[in-house]
Amino acid sequence: MSGGGWREGELATIRRAYAQEILSSVGVEFPELEEAYATVKREHYLGPGPWKILGGTRYQAPDDDPAALYEDVLVALIPERGLNNGQPSGHAIWLSAAHPKPGDHAVHVGAGVGYYTAILAHIVGPHGRVTAIEHEPELAARATVNLAHLPTVEVLQGNGATIAFDPADVIYVNAGATRPMDAWLDRLKEGGRLVMPLTTNSTFDALAPGAARGAMFCIKRRGSEFLAEFVSAAAFIPGEGMRDPESEAALAAGFAKGGAEKVTRLYRTGDLPDEQCWVRAPGWALAYH
Repeated sequence: MSGGGWREGELATIRRAYAQEILSSVGVEFPELEEAYATVKREHYLGPGPWKILGGTRYQAPDDDPAALYEDVLVALIPERGLNNGQPSGHAIWLSAAHPKPGDHAVHVGAGVGYYTAILAHIVGPHGRVTAIEHEPELAARATVNLAHLPTVEVLQGNGATIAFDPADVIYVNAGATRPMDAWLDRLKEGGRLVMPLTTNSTFDALAPGAARGAMFCIKRRGSEFLAEFVSAAAFIPGEGMRDPESEAALAAGFAKGGAEKVTRLYRTGDLPDEQCWVRAPGWALAYH
């Protein structure tokens, strides 16, 4: 059945069941996020079907039934480069860690075509705003069109590691980095949350071609200090301008020895004792205390 054959009432019911199932499957209790998942139309952001859906290590046969999008699946954006609209359960975990609130300014780095940007916009509401940043010109152009109906969203095409944006309550990064970028830490408001993947250069095909192995961390600003907490394992395409070899080597060593879940602090210096740190590289460290 083609996408046009579905009545909106049926899809609305499917979306609500999807939202409940996705959050329940990962143990997330966040009513505003569940409502956003139930309300935002994924097919609007992915364009008309048929869509290529990632199953196992390869994309399944194209599907043009919108109901297929309301499963815990990755959907191809640029399949030959492994660029996908990400898995809803993972984003539920990470968005819960970021915990956007009504009135917040949220910055979405690696916005893709805007689906999860729209989820953020729904949560921060009409008195909040979202800055969406996407490096890939083709995806940024699609996001600009897709998000044009949301007056609280601005789309910027450029390097998410360096592009300027106003101070933020939430910075949500969907591209693999080897370190927290200074630009993000500098622009994080008091009490703000930076949720980002730290990734190595190792790859594994089970998620997508070129997806880098790593972990999602939540970094919270408290005055001049930064608290840090491991959120989950994660895999993302490496972000443009977000990688340096010394930090990558330190991360690889950190993952090899284990202990990411014990991290409690981010320091903006590398001058700490080894025994205090999970990862230590020039200019930064993730430490146990």
